[in-house]
Amino acid sequence: MKLSTVASSALCLCLATALTGCGGATSNGANAQVVDGGTFTLGLSSDPGNLDPQMAAGTSLFTVTQFAYDPLVSVDGRTGEIRSELATKWAVTDEEVTLTLADGISCADGAKLTAKDVADNLNFVADPNNKSPFLGTFYPAGATAAGDDAAGTVTITLAQPAPFVLNGLASLPIVCPSGMADRAKLAKATAGTGPFQLTEAAPGDHYTYKIRDGYSWGPDGATTATKGLPDTVVVKVVENETTAANLLLSGGLNGAQIAGPDADRLAKAGLFTASTPAIVGEQWYNHAAGRVTSDAAVRMALTQALDLDQLQKVLTSGHGRTATTMATNAPVACPGDSVSHSLPKGDARSAGALLDQAGWKAGGDGTRTKNGKPLALTFLYQNNLGASGDAAAELAVKQWKAIGVQATAQSQNETTLTGTIFGAGDWDVAWVSLNVNSPDQLVPFLSGPAAPQGTNFAAISDPTYDAAVKNAMAIPGKEGCADWLGAESALIAKAAVVPFANNAVRTFGKGAKFETPGQLIPTSIRMLAR
Repeated sequence: MKLSTVASSALCLCLATALTGCGGATSNGANAQVVDGGTFTLGLSSDPGNLDPQMAAGTSLFTVTQFAYDPLVSVDGRTGEIRSELATKWAVTDEEVTLTLADGISCADGAKLTAKDVADNLNFVADPNNKSPFLGTFYPAGATAAGDDAAGTVTITLAQPAPFVLNGLASLPIVCPSGMADRAKLAKATAGTGPFQLTEAAPGDHYTYKIRDGYSWGPDGATTATKGLPDTVVVKVVENETTAANLLLSGGLNGAQIAGPDADRLAKAGLFTASTPAIVGEQWYNHAAGRVTSDAAVRMALTQALDLDQLQKVLTSGHGRTATTMATNAPVACPGDSVSHSLPKGDARSAGALLDQAGWKAGGDGTRTKNGKPLALTFLYQNNLGASGDAAAELAVKQWKAIGVQATAQSQNETTLTGTIFGAGDWDVAWVSLNVNSPDQLVPFLSGPAAPQGTNFAAISDPTYDAAVKNAMAIPGKEGCADWLGAESALIAKAAVVPFANNAVRTFGKGAKFETPGQLIPTSIRMLAR
């Protein structure tokens, strides 16, 4: 998502989210001659589902959104500085944000994008009745927007200070008037100002985009007149990672993110590589009433039962490391370490004692029961980490079994997984990686209304975290980072959420090079001579 689940690495849940900043790139193939035109084929591990860019936060949707839609500003992935996109100027105070739009912005259908159109977008996201997951994540709750078409300015009035408001706006796509007037058509079509326009949607198989002439308001002034851009982009759904790796090697794909063991094979083959730092292992518990994991003692026991260092090594095929912050996308707004010193230590004996105290007693076969009911878990994890993800999930199930817990692991694609955790809610433990670059973007996922009424899919309710966030929100920008990191640490120490693995997620290219800010930047694609 950007809920970024980590298929990007990213909302995004990547829910993708996935969310800004340029990834580093190796030079394999980068010295080849850049050529105009042709088709760039991108592999995606999950179908994006409904294409409305403001109504879901999965990484797959966030990835395809970049081709047809633009945000108001962009973020330089190396310096963290705010750069232009739809807006060329901005001013921020504790009370309001004023943005001046670039001249001549047009939609793919030829309509002009006005300041009022932008304000309509922001107010749509701000309306809780519309249930956009971007409310509170990329757009401050309680904010109101007004557009002045004559001046070409958009003014956002804030209900409270928003220390990283521009970082959030850099991930909020703007929809053109035709799409705002008929949201239903956005499910399988696009209505944006972006560098490409959707021309064919074959859900579950592929999505085709054609380049737009005259586009000149991309990130920091990027245009479609730049040499090397493809005429056509085909986004192909390839759920099996090994299949995607084989297609890269054969030339059937020009780009795909590969996170599991196949990544080493591609690196040895000399393919172009763009890497993005991301959380790839983040364990969430369902705190909702009626779930066994609603009990804090059970959550702590399940965490202590795991060897998190071993899980991290298996999940990342030995390439990762312990997580340090919950907001990891480059450029990280609040660098530091809120995680490693806060994670509960693995201790199977203590885990068993906690379960005993909570009334879960081990029977003759070792299985724990309470009031005749076995301690059984529904454990979900995303399919985008390939064989290493399967192996890590199997290891977690084994370690839980050792303390008498029965866990059933289910690998799901991003669309199915996010549908479960945000909808039906039939889960106890889930590995969902939220990748964002500022800690305020995590607040709606760690507090507030539980899903499906809100984006707090784990139904976390922690007054200490809420109070810490309130304090941090009142402090400008990075000056509040100590408060933000402290708020995260307190949640992690209680095992409310368990970030346990970071990795440099790699997107490989053949016949093309590009930059990845958690998501591939469409205007950075350069086709290479074969």
